[in-house]
Amino acid sequence: MTWEWDETLFAGAAEHYERGRLPYAPGLVPLLARELSADGRGRLLDVGCGPGTVTVPLAALFRETVGIDPDPGMIRAAERRATAAGAARPIRWARLRAEELPAGLGQFDAVTFAQSFHWTDRARVARTVRAMLGPGGALVHLADLKGERRTAGGSPYPVVPHESVAALVKEYLGPVRRAGRGLLPQGTPGGEARILAEAGFRGPERHVVPGGEVLERSTDDVVAWTFSHSFAAPHLFGPRLDSFETDLRGLLAAGRFAERAPSTEVFIWRNSGPV
Repeated sequence: MTWEWDETLFAGAAEHYERGRLPYAPGLVPLLARELSADGRGRLLDVGCGPGTVTVPLAALFRETVGIDPDPGMIRAAERRATAAGAARPIRWARLRAEELPAGLGQFDAVTFAQSFHWTDRARVARTVRAMLGPGGALVHLADLKGERRTAGGSPYPVVPHESVAALVKEYLGPVRRAGRGLLPQGTPGGEARILAEAGFRGPERHVVPGGEVLERSTDDVVAWTFSHSFAAPHLFGPRLDSFETDLRGLLAAGRFAERAPSTEVFIWRNSGPV
């Protein structure tokens, strides 16, 4: 069975996301404020917003922000995050797939995809998003920097045993990566630059925001990290979920780990003119 998007992709993952996922680099908001000339007067759309990880801090840069995600658990988590943060500017949340845009949401100055673009019908969504951007508007693609060497020297704790965790997931779910009800034998797709260029965007402008902080991670943090991913969402384990978690915690018996926070890679694509 090959992969097609379905509503189980991140089912049950939202409750683990905030605790488990590593933060984006701390300099991300200042960088985007500068590169997008965000002065509190524009509108931001965050597509695949998840629990508002990027939406909430960026909202301070815009007059109005909209976050959309197809997973109801993610939207609830995003609402909680915004409330806890005391967001001073309005954020509107909507349960929508990217393919349902424009959905009457209007025009925006910036549209962000934080590790979410690859889950969409990319060519279709790129064309739609470009039509939703005003002159000079920008599509921003964010991701952890790939291939970065992230040793955690100087910490008294061992590094997170990611290879052993991945092997355990495969032992339970099989050797081919799971994603919702389907499979991703080749991983998530690439080639975004070609797709965005063909949609009429100009760029990209690439930036790397340094991470580097060594974080202390508990067993609970690493368990949450595992369950926050589509390839190990809790529902995939079915009746073996408790057994998997017991074995996972056995791997993490050291109790405390060190992990260096990743750098954030930013690609900014500009709207090249009228659609």
